Amino acid sequence: MSNNERRNFLKMGGAGLVGMAGILASGQAPAAATSGKIRFDVVSAFPKTLDTIYGGAEDAMNLLREMSDGKYDGTVHAAGEIVPGLKALDAASDGTAQVAHTALYYHFDKDDALAEFASIPFGPDARGMIAWMHHGGGNELANEVCAKFNLVHFACGNTGAQMGGWFKDEIRSKDDLKGLKMRLGGFAGKVLQPMGIQPVTLPGGDIMPAAEKGLISALEWVGPYDDEKLGFYKLFKNYAYPAFWEGGTQLSMTPNKKWWDPQPADFKAMFKAACMAATQNMLAKYDAKNPIALSSLMVKGVKVFRLPKDVMDQAYYISEQLYADISSKNPLFAKVHNSMTKFRDKHYQWHRLAEQTYNSYMTNQRGNRI
Repeated sequence: MSNNERRNFLKMGGAGLVGMAGILASGQAPAAATSGKIRFDVVSAFPKTLDTIYGGAEDAMNLLREMSDGKYDGTVHAAGEIVPGLKALDAASDGTAQVAHTALYYHFDKDDALAEFASIPFGPDARGMIAWMHHGGGNELANEVCAKFNLVHFACGNTGAQMGGWFKDEIRSKDDLKGLKMRLGGFAGKVLQPMGIQPVTLPGGDIMPAAEKGLISALEWVGPYDDEKLGFYKLFKNYAYPAFWEGGTQLSMTPNKKWWDPQPADFKAMFKAACMAATQNMLAKYDAKNPIALSSLMVKGVKVFRLPKDVMDQAYYISEQLYADISSKNPLFAKVHNSMTKFRDKHYQWHRLAEQTYNSYMTNQRGNRI
């Protein structure tokens, strides 16, 4: 090697070391990007056994890979592979991974406003949530809240209306809730705790082990398809509906903002499109799988019952008081909640006229054949 070549080599090597030092000093985990390619990690809050919810992230990343002909590729890591499920958002925020896929109501301890972008008691249904996010200012507000934690927000999945939980005995009145130690997600615990329930926060993969050990006496997760897979019917035979706290639960894809901002425009457009497609696909999966799973559960001896009106009415009253109290202390929550509720109320006015009357007629015509 000549002296000139040696000097050029040292200059190039020094520049590379300086660049790497800058990346390491920032605390930002580097995503591979060679020849225009982008490789990155997505940490999921969910285990692989939940092929619908965990699968929402994989569906989005598979579509991104296909649209870009392999140029853009995100690897999804299940809960526990890089961080525990409830730490997924933190991992994206601090740069441990580039993106998180989670339900933002798991993280309302950071800011109550985050819960609004997953589900809160008596919030919108799936159609209303999707409409608010994309055409009612919801996603802009989500980005405003997420920016506080160095994150960008994309809706990426929706479960639709969920079931109201598993119990040893049927709940016949609000008094039957008193003393139950129940696994609950999001704001549900804040509403049901004044009614006598002791809420417990657990990720999906930890619910059945806790129930088997007697650490919880009731639980809720999503709906028939996921609940059957997790085996809840083996310990509980009474299955309530509806989950008034999860009328249309949204999942979120949250890239690290410092990593996201300099990415190329075509990558951002494809990522957004992939998340939107994954949202519709997840909802369609649940609509296809839940009826079959519910029939299967009933054959296995599960009794399905409707939550009593006094439970619903008291929960509604408590939730309204809760939102007013939080709004008085948290202007950002108030801003988000006012936007959501105004959109929700208009959405239900329209659906009461069109969708609800049509569905009611068809249900009466065909009968309850589940």
